[in-house]
Amino acid sequence: MKSFFYRVLCGFCLGISVFAPGISGSIMAIIMGIYNKLLDIASNPLKKIKKNFMFLLPLGIGAVISLILFILVFSYLFETYEKAVFMLFIGLIVGNLPMVYKEAIKSKFKWHYILGTIVAFAVAFVVGIMSEGEAQVQGTYENSNLIYIALSGALAGAASLVPGMSVSMILIVMGVYDYLIAAAKAIDIVTIAVVGVAFVLSMILSSRLIKFVFEKYSGMAHFMVLGFLTGSVGGIFFTLPKDGSNLAGIIMLVIGLVISLLFVYLGKKVNIDNKD
Repeated sequence: MKSFFYRVLCGFCLGISVFAPGISGSIMAIIMGIYNKLLDIASNPLKKIKKNFMFLLPLGIGAVISLILFILVFSYLFETYEKAVFMLFIGLIVGNLPMVYKEAIKSKFKWHYILGTIVAFAVAFVVGIMSEGEAQVQGTYENSNLIYIALSGALAGAASLVPGMSVSMILIVMGVYDYLIAAAKAIDIVTIAVVGVAFVLSMILSSRLIKFVFEKYSGMAHFMVLGFLTGSVGGIFFTLPKDGSNLAGIIMLVIGLVISLLFVYLGKKVNIDNKD
């Protein structure tokens, strides 16, 4: 029973890390010692179905609880303090950079890592800038583009298992984050189902590839994650709303940094080798 409630807590934390931009769900899973288990389940979803279901059930309960609380809080914050909220997200992303960099330099450095980092930075930055126009197109809740939303969900699913990547950061870069928050708040079953199915299928299909790449090409993979994170920060920064208090933005940036660094500190104190 203790294990069940512990996994509910894990699910709650994972839910917050998925919904809150800048916090990496995979890093959160590593901190709580369940990353390897989740990666194994995703790469072999039909193996030991009953056992896997019992493992995932409390995680799902915790995630749903966190989703409800997150929607109630952040839907209000987006409506009233949009600029400050995005500055908070930038702080959360930047706070993850030291952990990703530390993982990157564990492998022997090779010069082509720089090229991979630059390419990843450029892609994330350009997509972030372009997402401003896409966000304007999709910002009206009634005018949905389910194909684009499904694509965004698929990209987020593929990124969900990559250490250091943030699911919600991908959704922000794609310009659909606030739209999906509104859809969840309105209990739009169609939109939620499209995103959910695309997310899960993409996560399952990409899990083995991600596992292979990070085991065989750890250095290059982590340097590219580093490039993607920094490029995303640049993309979000240059598309910040013009209105809003700069002082509040700076305060929220600092708060985001502190929260993210606390997660990094916690990761050093917890046994991350526990697979169950």
